[in-house]
This record gives sequence, structure tokens and C-alpha cells, in this order.
Amino acid sequence: MSTSRKSRKAHLWRVDVSLKEGVLDPQGTTIRRALTDMGYENIKKVKSGKFFEIELDGDRAREAAKTLEEVCRKLLANPVIERYEIKRLK
Repeated sequence: MSTSRKSRKAHLWRVDVSLKEGVLDPQGTTIRRALTDMGYENIKKVKSGKFFEIELDGDRAREAAKTLEEVCRKLLANPVIERYEIKRLK
């Protein structure tokens, strides 16, 4: 490993992906029904989603966020039916 590679900071990010409002969520509906059947009648809504923890090398958080925006648009989320939120963890 080169010296320049060792000196670079690693940034940890979390990307949350969920369905946009108005998009049917059969997984969330099924889970809510199962919870009701199990006696958890106070749970009225469940929304399903997914998250990714991604570690990026680099010194600039702004550049990392820009890279993640691109990754989300191209791979992690379907922009037609999903929304995403990017959060820096450390």
C-alpha cells in the first residue's frame, strides 16, 4: 500500500432507500397484517425499505457525497418509484 493511500481519510456513509409516497408497498402491508394477527393491533402502518453502509476513501466529504448521489441514481435506487437519503456517519 502506498503512503498516499494510507494517509487518506475514510468516510462512512449510510444510504436509506424507500418507496416514494403513493407507491404500493406489498412487503410493508404483509408485515403489518402479520403483526396485527400476532396481536400488535396498535401498529397501523409499516413501510419497507433498505439501507447501505458505504465507506469511501478521500479527504473531502463533499466529493464523497457527490459520488454517492451518482451511485444512488445509477444503481442503488430506482428513481421512478424510490427515494433515497444520504447521511454521513463518520
